[in-house]
Amino acid sequence: MSTTASGLEADIRLRRGDFDLDVSLSVEAGETAALLGPNGAGKSTIVAAIAGLLPLDGGVVRLAGRVLDDPAASVFVPPEGRRIGVVFQDQVLFRHLNALDNVAFGLTSRGMRRASARERAQDWLNAMDLGDLGHRRPRALSGGQRQRVALARALACEPDLLVADEPLGSLDVTARNRLRRNLASHLSSGRNGGSASPAAPPNGAGDVPRLLITHDPTDAFVLADRVHILENGRLTQSGTPEELRRAPATAYAADLSGINLVRGTARDGEITVTTDDPTPSPAGRRPAVVLHAADTSMFGAVLATIHPRAIALHRERPSGSPRNVWRTTAEAVEPLGDITRVLLGSPLPLTADITPGAAHELLIRPGTTLWVSVKATEVELAPDSRD
Repeated sequence: MSTTASGLEADIRLRRGDFDLDVSLSVEAGETAALLGPNGAGKSTIVAAIAGLLPLDGGVVRLAGRVLDDPAASVFVPPEGRRIGVVFQDQVLFRHLNALDNVAFGLTSRGMRRASARERAQDWLNAMDLGDLGHRRPRALSGGQRQRVALARALACEPDLLVADEPLGSLDVTARNRLRRNLASHLSSGRNGGSASPAAPPNGAGDVPRLLITHDPTDAFVLADRVHILENGRLTQSGTPEELRRAPATAYAADLSGINLVRGTARDGEITVTTDDPTPSPAGRRPAVVLHAADTSMFGAVLATIHPRAIALHRERPSGSPRNVWRTTAEAVEPLGDITRVLLGSPLPLTADITPGAAHELLIRPGTTLWVSVKATEVELAPDSRD
């Protein structure tokens, strides 16, 4: 875990019933880090520990050079003393206050004069493109607008850390996409909220370290500088979004990034993969698919990764030179903007990303029979660490 005098250092050891959490992570000043994992992985427990809602069993939490929790030294700072701004999934705003006074609330609670607090709050609403909506109460705002008010309220108090806990989870698809783009701008631009003043309005989260909690890989890969993968109370991989896409360490990470990860046994560039087809072969064994890779140097248990864009789909068996060709069925078709994601079934469940035009031309629907082709050079191999 790196040392960051103005960032977050968290070495968290907690046990709750049968669940054991043992995680070390850091967030640098000015960095947006995402904690990405499935439900039950321990994300909410980590947030509670950092915020002071759950005391540690072991480890230490430091923020901006200050120890917040260290059981060995009998140090524990309560939540109200931690200078952490939290934005929740369900946009917790005061219903009886308008947007302006919601943002100003934390400032007045800390002793700032009401007029100054409202002036600072207006600066933050302007920064969130909500400058003309300060008079509206939460019920008169859209879900995305309420979430931006919540973000402005958290940043206006000049926190040492901003935690965004599933900030897009309660929004519909259209609002989620719009707010994701908005957050990408506000989380990456501007200077420290602590430098904001009525004469110099804030422009973003600046130097404040940001921790994004999410189960949605799109949120993590679009909004974060660095992503931590959390599975069953442990960090299984950390890196930039591109590093995780290029070399996922687990099947969960590969599924999140869209990368196809297949386990098999390699010999002379041939990878034998036991399929998920329940129909046994005449010899009583489950059927296998043989993939061909350009790398002939690896033997034994391997992880083969295939990028979704490296998979070509056809309605007829393709001619030409691809080493890997087989027939399959489209199980699902997901339009994702400039790509269409096709989930393929047996004998080898994979994900293919093609253009919307190609999907239309091939008339792909769930149940459509397709041929798959993959060049051997597109099958990348790595040792299987589970072996």
